[in-house]
Amino acid sequence: MTKQNFFINPLNAADANQLYQFIAENKERLHYYFPKTLSENETLEKTKAYIDLKSNEMLQKTNFTFAIRNKNNNEIAGLIIIKKIDWTRSQGEIAYCIGSQFEGKGITSFAVAEITKFALQELNLKTLQIIAHKTNLGSVKVALNNNFIWQKTLQNEFTPTNEAPLDMELYQLTN
Repeated sequence: MTKQNFFINPLNAADANQLYQFIAENKERLHYYFPKTLSENETLEKTKAYIDLKSNEMLQKTNFTFAIRNKNNNEIAGLIIIKKIDWTRSQGEIAYCIGSQFEGKGITSFAVAEITKFALQELNLKTLQIIAHKTNLGSVKVALNNNFIWQKTLQNEFTPTNEAPLDMELYQLTN
C-alpha cells in the first residue's frame, strides 16, 4: 500500500461500526495520547454519539474531524483532526492517529499535507500547530515532513491518564 491509496473525508453516521472497530483494534496505541477519544468510543452507541458530535462541531466550525481512508476498501486507517481553532488569531492545531498496520508508510504525512491544504485554503487559517512528545518520533517526523518548524518546549502541556504532566514540543507552520 502506498499513500496514493489513501484519502481523507469527514466521518459520517455510516462509519460507526468501522470506527468502533478501528478504536478497539488500536486501543493500546490510543490509550496514552488519545484517552478522551478512546473513552468516547468505548461502545458502539458511544461511537455513534461521537460521530454526531464531530459532525456538529464541523457545522459549528469548532473542530474538523476526518477519517484517513483506504481508497480500495474505504477502510478507516486513522483519524486527523483540526482542533483548538482560534478564529481571531486564524490558528488551529492538527492531531492525528494511525492504525498500527499503516504506521511507517507515509500515510500520516500525506494526511497532514491534505489537511494542511484544507486548513489554509478552505478555512483560511494562517498558523497551524502540531504538538508532540519528543519520544514520539513518528509524530515528530510527520511534523517535519510537512515543513512544520519546532518552536519551543511546552512545559506540563499534556497529562496522560493517572500520570504526571509531560512537556511537549510545539511545531508550527505559518502561511
